[in-house]
Amino acid sequence: MQLQLSREELVRAYRRMTSIRQFEERIEKEFALGNIPGFAHVYLGQEASGVGICHDLTDEDWIGSTHRGHGHCLAKGCDIQGMMLEIMGKAGGLCNGKGGSMHIADFDRGMLGANAIVGGAPPIAVGAALTQKLKKTGRVAVAFGGDGSSNQGTTFEAMNMAVVLGAPAIFVIENNGYGEHTGADYAVGCDSIADRAAAFGMPAETADGANFFDVRDAMARALERARSGEGPYTIVTECPRYLGHFVGDPQPYRTEEELAEARGRDGLKDFRARVTEANLLSDADLDAIEAEIAREIDEAVAVALEAPFPDVDALETDVYASAY
Repeated sequence: MQLQLSREELVRAYRRMTSIRQFEERIEKEFALGNIPGFAHVYLGQEASGVGICHDLTDEDWIGSTHRGHGHCLAKGCDIQGMMLEIMGKAGGLCNGKGGSMHIADFDRGMLGANAIVGGAPPIAVGAALTQKLKKTGRVAVAFGGDGSSNQGTTFEAMNMAVVLGAPAIFVIENNGYGEHTGADYAVGCDSIADRAAAFGMPAETADGANFFDVRDAMARALERARSGEGPYTIVTECPRYLGHFVGDPQPYRTEEELAEARGRDGLKDFRARVTEANLLSDADLDAIEAEIAREIDEAVAVALEAPFPDVDALETDVYASAY
């Protein structure tokens, strides 16, 4: 751990990683029970990546997400109850039940929204970053994407524009080995996604996506550059993906050995081992956090199951935004 954190920060980090883990495990269950409409894409295995990236961001810093966005929402501080209502399509959700699993947004937390378009976040984040630059806020915008998004023209153009205009944008490529069902070793036509990003003229590095501290250290370097007006940065986090592309994906394209190896890389266990060995937090401290989150998620599910769907009169609201 190159960067020392206070006890409060360590608790917050573990709480958010635990929230993601338990939230996504519950989403699996509720989806199987038919309580969640549409599709669900969970973030299991990638908790340390999202929380490490978002740990030092404020509500005034923006992030753009992916279709696998629940983890990013929770890492940014979005409300568990509001998210559960949203994913179940209920009134009172963060988008009043109209966004659902793949389109959660929360501007109060700087969450620009999950996005079902592969490579959809980078152009949006560059626009948000340019707003921060023009207003001289010292804030940044972060674009999350996967290894599949790293091949998209939208991502290339956004990276180039960020470099040319010196935008305080941070590109985060979470390489979990698969773009939907296609392996990155086949679909990514280079040996290093970070090297390809660096070719646009910005610093780029790779971090261990199952190690919160490694990701957070990389993000600290990116934030120092972006906040000081030196321009964009790319971080590639190598993440394990515990499940398939979507909940229910049978994953015939992965071997049992590969799945076992992926699930052996656990960011929560890694965090627990590091902080307990350093006597920064105890097992009892961490167990208490897990129990607290479990109660919070049980309550969120109970409330969401009983909540009404949006009224039909709300069908045509929230469609357009107007400055007038």
